Amino acid sequence: MSAFNPGGRLQGKVALVTGASSGIGRALARALAAEGASLALAARSAERLAAVADAVGAEDTLVLPSDLGEGAEVERVVGETLARFGRIDILLANAGLYLPGDVAEADPDAMDSVVAINVNGVFRSVRAVLPGMMARGSGDIVVTSSVSGHQAIPWEPVYSATKHAVQAFVHGVRRQAAPHGVRVGAVAPGVVLNELWGFTDPAAIEAKVAAREGLRSEDVADAVIFMLTRPANVTIRDLVILPQNQDI
Repeated sequence: MSAFNPGGRLQGKVALVTGASSGIGRALARALAAEGASLALAARSAERLAAVADAVGAEDTLVLPSDLGEGAEVERVVGETLARFGRIDILLANAGLYLPGDVAEADPDAMDSVVAINVNGVFRSVRAVLPGMMARGSGDIVVTSSVSGHQAIPWEPVYSATKHAVQAFVHGVRRQAAPHGVRVGAVAPGVVLNELWGFTDPAAIEAKVAAREGLRSEDVADAVIFMLTRPANVTIRDLVILPQNQDI
């Protein structure tokens, strides 16, 4: 079920979405296409990316299978997007991994992987698109953060730490980019009922939504579209979006 109606408010814009093959990223792709944007979609799975591209029905979509935990892959994704479209108007730095559990029992390699995607991938993606946006005097960057970037959550300290890093980065980069006409912000969801949280059954998702215990991925995408479509004088620096009954 989609919450979006075609509106064309982003007609003519070029948007790069990372982590676009599932969950929030997939919902973002659908929402952007409904608003008329041209899309570059990046994620690890070529098959799932192709399925998203087919589903959104956007006339001009570039599919970029990639591992954004690798610095060279970030540069390739941005370079291929620029080669295809000539510019990037919107970056939705959404790719991320989730790692819950006690640090004393955590796999150090898994910790490294989460930091590589959630922190380094975001930093490098923003660094790669920012000069072009600043040179043109316009652009929007929205990073997918988390409510755990606003408060440390004891059952996911590594994940919380990566999102705290993202928050600090967004707040600093926003002030550097603002004089150049570039807006930078973060959307910080609570529980989102998608693959990252182990929810794939539509009936189970709708039951949680009915109990007001979780968000649909489309709810988050709708919030991001709100951020992107504010007048030029308005920046939404942080948008925290929670299920009504999430006790946090």
